Amino acid sequence: MTTPLPPVAADVSAAAVENLSARLRKKLDAAIEQYAAAPATADGDTVSISCGEDAVVTLAPGRSGTVTDADQARCTCLLAPRCLHRAAVLGACPVADPDTTPAPTAPPDDGSSDQGVASDRGVASGHTPAPYASAGSPSASPAGIGTLPADPGSAGPTAAQVAAAAGLWSAAAAALAAGVPAAGAVPQADLLRAAHTARLAGLHRAEAAALRVVRGLRSARARHDSHRLDDLVSALRELLLTTGLLAASEPDPALIGTARRGYQPGGSLRVHGVCREPVISATGYGGVVTHLLAEDGRWFSVADVKPGGPARARGAATATVALGAATLDHAQLARGGLLVTGATVSPDGRLGSGRGVRATPLAGLPWSSGPMAALFARPLAEAVATLLSTTPGDDPERAEAVGQLVGCDMVVAGAAGDHLLAHELRPGQEQAPSVDGSPAAPTGPLIRLVPASGHPDLAHTANLQQLASRPGLRIRVLGRLDPDRATTLRPLAVGPVPYAEATLRLPAGWLDRADLGYDRLQGSHLPPREACPAMPALAHTLPDPMADAPLWQFRHLVELAVAGGRRSVGEFARTGGTVGGDGFAPLRRAGFQAAAELAAQLAAEADRRGRDAFGRLTDPDTDRYAWAWLGTAVHLAATERALVRASWHTVG
Repeated sequence: MTTPLPPVAADVSAAAVENLSARLRKKLDAAIEQYAAAPATADGDTVSISCGEDAVVTLAPGRSGTVTDADQARCTCLLAPRCLHRAAVLGACPVADPDTTPAPTAPPDDGSSDQGVASDRGVASGHTPAPYASAGSPSASPAGIGTLPADPGSAGPTAAQVAAAAGLWSAAAAALAAGVPAAGAVPQADLLRAAHTARLAGLHRAEAAALRVVRGLRSARARHDSHRLDDLVSALRELLLTTGLLAASEPDPALIGTARRGYQPGGSLRVHGVCREPVISATGYGGVVTHLLAEDGRWFSVADVKPGGPARARGAATATVALGAATLDHAQLARGGLLVTGATVSPDGRLGSGRGVRATPLAGLPWSSGPMAALFARPLAEAVATLLSTTPGDDPERAEAVGQLVGCDMVVAGAAGDHLLAHELRPGQEQAPSVDGSPAAPTGPLIRLVPASGHPDLAHTANLQQLASRPGLRIRVLGRLDPDRATTLRPLAVGPVPYAEATLRLPAGWLDRADLGYDRLQGSHLPPREACPAMPALAHTLPDPMADAPLWQFRHLVELAVAGGRRSVGEFARTGGTVGGDGFAPLRRAGFQAAAELAAQLAAEADRRGRDAFGRLTDPDTDRYAWAWLGTAVHLAATERALVRASWHTVG
């Protein structure tokens, strides 16, 4: 098996492309594809890739495992370092997270440390943030960049931040106009260079969005199985919205973002293990996050996420927790607890392992007692109304609340395609008899349960298939809402419903819970089929307002702009009758008047052709097109979020 390539800092990768001649840049995309498939060999801390008889590229990442300096990437050919081999190998490497590269405005370390470097929120876990410190703290910046305001709430962005945002907007608009097929290594390098400039200016939110866009473009061009077009659309929408507002000197401090959020003293904490969540990121990181709940209902977590991918995610399931002198692993912590003194806590609830931290293991609590019982007492619709209250453009810190874990009791209805359908059990329905003495049919909403991760090395999919084999089975589910799909949960762990007969029968050592990513459910863990009450046949598929509404045409146009570029949208406008006609009449008839107007404006702008004084066609303005697409994408996201919220209150 080939050695994975190390992540590379954005500025290193961008500089390598900028140093190429125009002739070599034309060959870069093909070279990246070639060297990405070439075997890499490890020798100690270095990784080598053979690029021909006389060319071997050697990468020597630092202690963080990331290539952060140009001297850490060398080639043996005569043209090095301005050679195609070196630039192509760097282009084939994953883009490093900002957390793993030195920050020019980073505050001094507070002595605490995390147990891993998190990356790519949402790939496998949806909740893998790394520790940061406040971006609003005054600190010196490199010459020519300026300084962050001491109080970000009292002033708008600085002149340097406005300029950096404008540069990043231009690079993003050019990538949007090009589309995935034409957004190769050179446009990506422009984005990476602009992202690095934004970082130096302290625009952490814009930088993070730009790196997500580059990763999405690379994944799309490489046709990775993990690529999702809607993720790329979301990242590009976030990037254009953030940089567009910053370039206009919008004073909202949330547009600046935060970086290197530091650990703060947390005093003494008594926390109880809830579940483990495997992490497999698109940038080559892997590990585990163990979720903990305090006596007062606050969420905490302990993470072990480092370079290594799927193999490390599997091994981290039973890795030792390095927190104080506590000698237990993540599997034990997920079913146990800790009494922590001198705790250090990041703003997102990550527990640090500084020198003064002391931790004593505690006996675990079942989900039916203590603070965890409250997780399953609240109707799911109430939790959804709170978690899905954000809209596009909101502060990412607030938007992260969508990823908070929620729990409910359910009864399995059956399988439907790639997901499991289950009814929410209302309080008192666990054993409620019907007139003839048999358990009553559930009356709660019908909800989709989809795998939290479809990675074949994880057990999510297999476990849901096991649960689907027992219609009528009562289960207690802990998971995360899918904000992009109607009435959908992504479960992380399951357990038996208290006092129910037709429920799970887990080993005593599992403490009445199974982590769906790691623990594999067997037939012996399920009740006999005859013990499960008969369920009504699923007479119809679960209503999906996202699929049933004519928004598919609106969504297709937004996604086509990213997947195919401006030329594809212009061709769609000419062949689809949207210019000079009303190709979006179905939207109007369904009441989506604003969507129809925005779609028509985007199609018309994509097909617009300017001419100079001599009547010759000129390059169209990417800014006008980007603004037209952004307005359409934001309206689509807000409309879909409203439909998802409504779906939780209309199904039954």
